[in-house]
Amino acid sequence: MACLALSLQPTNGPDIMLQTREWFPPSRALAALSAFRLTRLSHSSHRTAASSSSASASTQPHPSSDDLDSSLGDDPLAASSGQVTVGVESKYRVIYRLVNSIYVLGVTTADDQARAATNAFDCINTVNQAVAVVVAACRGVDVTPEKVHRKYPEVYLALDIVLRGAAGSVRLAAILSSIHGDNISKLVSSAPDAESRVRGADQWSAQMEALSAERRATLESFSGATFELPAETLAAGDEVAVAIAPAVATEDQTQKDQLPQTTDESTEEKDPFAASEKLNKPEEALVGGFKKINDPTADPTAALVGLEVTALPPAEATKPTFVSVEGFEGDYGGIEFGQEEASLNDTFEGFNTAFGGGLDASEFVTTTKIKPKGPGLTGLELLATGPGGPAPAAAAGSQLDGLMAAQAAAEMTTPEMYIHEEINAEFKESLLSRVGLKGTVYLRTLPPKKAAGKETEFAFRLEGTSVIKRAALLNSTVSSLENNLFHVRTGSEEEPIPVLKFSLQPKLTPLPLRVRLLKRHSGTLLSVMIQYASNPTLPSPLTNVTFAVKLPVDPSLLNVSPKAVLSREERELRWHIPDIPLKGVAGRLRARMPVDQDSSEGELDVVGMVRFSGQSLMTLSGVSIRPASESVVQFTEVSHTYSTGNYLCL
Repeated sequence: MACLALSLQPTNGPDIMLQTREWFPPSRALAALSAFRLTRLSHSSHRTAASSSSASASTQPHPSSDDLDSSLGDDPLAASSGQVTVGVESKYRVIYRLVNSIYVLGVTTADDQARAATNAFDCINTVNQAVAVVVAACRGVDVTPEKVHRKYPEVYLALDIVLRGAAGSVRLAAILSSIHGDNISKLVSSAPDAESRVRGADQWSAQMEALSAERRATLESFSGATFELPAETLAAGDEVAVAIAPAVATEDQTQKDQLPQTTDESTEEKDPFAASEKLNKPEEALVGGFKKINDPTADPTAALVGLEVTALPPAEATKPTFVSVEGFEGDYGGIEFGQEEASLNDTFEGFNTAFGGGLDASEFVTTTKIKPKGPGLTGLELLATGPGGPAPAAAAGSQLDGLMAAQAAAEMTTPEMYIHEEINAEFKESLLSRVGLKGTVYLRTLPPKKAAGKETEFAFRLEGTSVIKRAALLNSTVSSLENNLFHVRTGSEEEPIPVLKFSLQPKLTPLPLRVRLLKRHSGTLLSVMIQYASNPTLPSPLTNVTFAVKLPVDPSLLNVSPKAVLSREERELRWHIPDIPLKGVAGRLRARMPVDQDSSEGELDVVGMVRFSGQSLMTLSGVSIRPASESVVQFTEVSHTYSTGNYLCL
């Protein structure tokens, strides 16, 4: 990193050439060169002013020593070589050598004293090599921009090699000697060979070229050669071959003779529904593979000698193991498979606690039969079941929803507005890693039939917007009037229209539910527990909350507390909590199952999810909708809704 860039800068005119290292931006190199030019020109102007003042004072009998120094030259950087530090924020050290009318410049860093000295000396060596290249290209010290342009490709390649530090003394001499050659590629390729020859190393490339030429000549000579054997030698070889392998020829002939017969038999068409020929065989031939033993004293277990029976586990393996981990206390295992049916029933009947043992199907599957409901609504649903209409059973629900929607639309006298909020959060154990809330302001206009073609137009105001980080408007429907005032103008629509969307700042986002996932993998037993607690500052308690756990395997044995629903297709275990109080003890959901993977082989991934939704007169974020004027109310603010997006616990 000694020399970062090389440049050729004439005293008058633009720069001729710039070469930089791969990691050094050319823009910074150009800035350093421009600063060097400005420094040189500024010093030159000061020197010119000083020389004019000294000329006016030359009539005095005794001029001062400062005047004598100022008359040495117009350019203080006109010496044969030197260095200067340029730049204000990013400082660089520029090493320069003046060759006739062209500056050969080297740019390096201006670091502390120890590193600056090392960089300066290395950069001086690089600049000296660049000067040698320029002088060799111009055939002397009479270096001009015109001569450099004539040998521009050679100088460019040579300075590239010099800047990367790949040019030793031997290679530099080879480059200088071949800079006026006809082939530019030899400037790069022949220099390493020349350096190897001077050092006495083996000419690897020359040896490989010789071996390659020799191999090619050998291949060409053998590919064109022909060999001919006498007829007597060929006849003798055939006789020996026949004498050695007579059986092979006979066998081949036999196969050739049998081939046409097989082909004829295969070409015959067979009836796929014909009866099997084995039906015509006697009964002794069909049961010939079974031997009947008429000896009553024979041991019947002798016939089971060849069967493999899986051995039962030892008695020590069936004993229960007590686990004292907090939250997962209980006896694990302990199922004993005996030879009698009563022992198996007794084993499972003892597991009646939440963490007692086997899965009791009665805890999860109800035995009551659901009676099919008859047509409801006193037969009103049959009105929509004409030709091509839905079935009566399916029409009942849709008719009920349609009647409720029609009743709500009939009761609407003004447009309605509400806010829907979607909460996203991610917990890692008990720590909150990510959180976000997205809100959407919806407008429900009057139905098109009731609006009679009139447009909906009014103004509203948003309050509690200090927590909003970013917002976006539906420009075709709503416009901003500043100071949180908005104007709405749109036609009537059947569905609610999203007129404004916003997102909250993460640090000000409310968290309705805090969740913690605990996992213990001991041996081949996996235990999972979810702890949850509600935010006491919520406007209303959370209802109909579903907790789901993605299981790593399809469990064959499962213990849960409280009751849960297992979906084997999705490998998901779900708990449904009807109500979570705002204040109270944190709830616990526990599950335990055996897995195939041992804990020594690695941990299993378990992901928990929470889903809930509801509505309230107040929003979770505190953002509310108010009319622009308290005296005139042009819309109605209805209940706001909220739901979860990705509410995860890892």
